[in-house]
Amino acid sequence: MRDSPQSTEPLRVALCTGAYQHIADGVSLTLNRLVRYLGDQGVDVRVFAPTSSVAAVEPQGTVVSVPSFTAPGRPDYRVSIPYSGALRRALERFDPHLVHMATPDLLGSWMTRWASARKVPVVATYHTHFASYLQYYRLGWLEPLLWRLLQGTYRQCEHLYVPTATMQKLLEEKQLGAKLLLWPRGVETDTFSPSKRDGDFRVRVGAGPRDLIVLWVSRLVTEKAPHLFAEAVKHVSAPEGARIIPVIVGEGPARVAMASMLPEAIFLGTLRGDHLAKAYASSDIFLFPSDTETFGNVTLEAMSSGLPCITANATGSASLVEHAHTGLLVDAGDARGFQAALQMLVDDPVQRTTFGEAGRERALSFDWDVILARMVGYYRMIPQLEPYLA
Repeated sequence: MRDSPQSTEPLRVALCTGAYQHIADGVSLTLNRLVRYLGDQGVDVRVFAPTSSVAAVEPQGTVVSVPSFTAPGRPDYRVSIPYSGALRRALERFDPHLVHMATPDLLGSWMTRWASARKVPVVATYHTHFASYLQYYRLGWLEPLLWRLLQGTYRQCEHLYVPTATMQKLLEEKQLGAKLLLWPRGVETDTFSPSKRDGDFRVRVGAGPRDLIVLWVSRLVTEKAPHLFAEAVKHVSAPEGARIIPVIVGEGPARVAMASMLPEAIFLGTLRGDHLAKAYASSDIFLFPSDTETFGNVTLEAMSSGLPCITANATGSASLVEHAHTGLLVDAGDARGFQAALQMLVDDPVQRTTFGEAGRERALSFDWDVILARMVGYYRMIPQLEPYLA
């Protein structure tokens, strides 16, 4: 039986996601941070997600492993199979007051229907702009069908939390039904700081005092547009007596192709914590042409580290990078535009410094504690949950 509004028990939230401990990406890292914060606030969170025997992220909270299989051609992804009696029993035993959906996949759709049938409120966060991925797999013709499926899922939600104002505007046009509320991501400004610049790091990647490191940080996948990064770096001209050194942080199925395009690149694999912070701060320019971001965690980390940023003028990045103030925005897919922007910053050290300092100042406004507290405030807006958040 559902607890009465006078119950002194904590709010119980069932979080369902396609990425939590088996992959270290922006979605999983953000959700783990959210679960840790909610637990500190006395909220009882149960995470329903696919898992792997080797965790890429140390999972926060209690995780219920959902049956899953490796996505065809994408070993870094897992596809949930939510149709099991054990899963249903685990959810019913937990008896959540709220279902929070992070991924509108089979698991998210199943848990949303389960909650709606029991009049349990559902909210969702919009982490991945799946429609933008289709073009990279020659599946653009599926976009109308995808939006119809998303409409059917999100219309069952009270709230849909979106990371940027540009994404909010786009989703408003799609009439998804849920109330759209802004929930940006944050950054650890003490960790990602210009003070982490490290001469030893530059020596390790072969960079001399005059050389310029152009940095990529992301999963190495087609939809992040690694070919545009490679094309820009290959065709840029270095100042006299200097070299352009591309440094790649991340892993993924596109690594082989990227190494073929940029045989001179330094591949560092996946870095975390202080190692990642040193990679950012010790570089000179951050170049990230992806137009599939809903927010752009790596761009914000680069800004916080004092790097001038060149990104696509698209949802996500365009809400972080202020053109000609913290960096440069280039039309999505414009290879020559990215090359020209990179050449501009390579040739102008004063502009690099000015953009980097302005980016750091902007990043300081994205404090994680403030952003995470906003989620609790949104939960409190749902009348059924208010008694548990007093």
